[in-house]
Amino acid sequence: MESFLFQAAIYLGAATLCVPLAVRFGLGSVLGYLVAGILIGPITGLVGSEAETLQHFAEFGVVMLLFVIGLELEPKALWDMRARLLGLGLGQVVLTCAAITGIAFLLGQTWQVSLAIGMVFSLSSTAIVMQTLAEKDLTSTAGGRSAFSVLLAQDIMVIPMLAIMPLLGTGHGGGGGHGSELPAVGDGEGATMAADVTSWVGGLPGWGAAAATLAAVAIVVLGGMFLTRPVFQFAGRARLREMNTIVSLLFVIGVAVLMMLVGLSPALGTFLAGVVLANSEFRHELEADIDPFKGILLGLFFITVGAGIDFGTFLGAPFVVLGLVVAVIALKGAILLALGMMFRLRGRDRVLFTLSLAQAGEFGFVLVSVAVTDGVFGAEAAAILLLSVALSMLLTPLLFILYERLTMRMLIATEDAPDDKIDEKADVIIAGVGRFGQVVHRMLQGAGLRPVVLDRDIETIRLLRTFGIKTYMGDPTRPELLQAAGLATAKVLVIALDSRADAVRLAKMARAANPDIHIIARAYDRVHVYELFRAGADQIVREMFDSSLRVGRYVLERMGWSETEAHHAREAFFRHDRGAMLDLAKLWRPGVPISENAAYAERAREYNKGLENALLARFGEDAAAQAELEEKETDG
Repeated sequence: MESFLFQAAIYLGAATLCVPLAVRFGLGSVLGYLVAGILIGPITGLVGSEAETLQHFAEFGVVMLLFVIGLELEPKALWDMRARLLGLGLGQVVLTCAAITGIAFLLGQTWQVSLAIGMVFSLSSTAIVMQTLAEKDLTSTAGGRSAFSVLLAQDIMVIPMLAIMPLLGTGHGGGGGHGSELPAVGDGEGATMAADVTSWVGGLPGWGAAAATLAAVAIVVLGGMFLTRPVFQFAGRARLREMNTIVSLLFVIGVAVLMMLVGLSPALGTFLAGVVLANSEFRHELEADIDPFKGILLGLFFITVGAGIDFGTFLGAPFVVLGLVVAVIALKGAILLALGMMFRLRGRDRVLFTLSLAQAGEFGFVLVSVAVTDGVFGAEAAAILLLSVALSMLLTPLLFILYERLTMRMLIATEDAPDDKIDEKADVIIAGVGRFGQVVHRMLQGAGLRPVVLDRDIETIRLLRTFGIKTYMGDPTRPELLQAAGLATAKVLVIALDSRADAVRLAKMARAANPDIHIIARAYDRVHVYELFRAGADQIVREMFDSSLRVGRYVLERMGWSETEAHHAREAFFRHDRGAMLDLAKLWRPGVPISENAAYAERAREYNKGLENALLARFGEDAAAQAELEEKETDG
């Protein structure tokens, strides 16, 4: 018991030390976990063979990750991904496997060994890539969605790969085989849970195995649709918070075990279960219960990968290992780049898609272990392959850093791109056509107006031009560009720039160039409102303000207020907040945080106290008017 607690303290202490530092320096949590593993494993030797056992346990974090992803993906969205799944996903696996197999064969390997190596390196790391995409808020981008499609297709392809691997074996492993000792990473009697559980359908004929597999999938789908509600309701009667967590874990673990019994990937099975429950009322409950376990287990998995890196093997053949890692990343990157171009990924999305998937993945540990057991590889070859897989995973966070550097250069190049020649002038100028400016433009265009639209994001401009929206490339804060657009005679300028500083600078410049122009600006927050107000903007809209008022109105209606009462409450709040904003703007001082502005804070507290009275007074007036109206109707 003492030994277990000591090892737990080592793992937790290493994570506590390395992960915050990695995040602070912009390297991401995954690299922090990997470095923590290297620190307590190969460098200091604080952990040993138990890292292997922990890795088998921690790999369940990957299963939970796929389940949570499935919860966020509705069946319709999954169906919409079918082209990317088949085209990008299957294409990447087949092309990469074929290319690496061909190169290995030309270097003198047998076709069986070459094919096994191709399968090992054709897969990427679902755990590292999805975790990093989520941390950097890239999951919803076109590049992130395409990367996820490939990862999902790879998880599906693991199943036939595991079926093919025994057919490639010689039974003796070329000097290794069953008795060979492998490094800690991927070692032992099955590198993952998929290899730890003997398939229940292994002894069945082909038709029996197919029927059992379909039955398992049907159980997952039907169980998710019809059993989750009564089970959660039954557990809920205990009125214990932990029972919901227990049921959630039971559901995920049960699905994983069922998938392993029929020889399917547990991660793929739980992903399917998550998709089935994406529209369930228990979706958020399941996600909240599973997410902490997922994060801890994934972190533990990354630590064990770092702890299991065999630097002895690396020192024995450093050029072979490094050459193999670099060659795999370069080859996979080239194939991914070509596929990205074929599927019309552009700019930053293409770079993200290429660099995020160029590494090998955790399922490579599975395939190497199975290959050794079936006599495809010997111990020495397996050790080099395992180390290459681990090192490529270690380099993944650095590939994401490279992506950020490249996209920054692309952004600078875009800003330095030549401006379009503006050949028209209009009464309305819109500066910035992001998600905010586009809506304004569409409304004005629908009303018959033709504003001049300026933006400096070349990808946005290309997209808008695809839909027939005329947009000019150029920096809206450049005076000569605005003059060419008709600033001197324009009636309205809409400022919808993402940069707060640019928006303020544009407002000052436009007011100086045309004192009569009406400036409507989007603000990020209250302080930005004050800055724009000082710069000369006439009307300022906080980007979240109106939508927040609508949400508040909906809440009041659900709490029993009539539509009229909720509408008047919304209007009363709007007037009160607007009056407070204009008054507080006089007390605001540039460069002084509002929390340190005593006069501002005191006046803000007074307005907060008066807000409830204002709303209740308005509600009382409405209630009195309604009662008077009902009384008159009764008298009549």
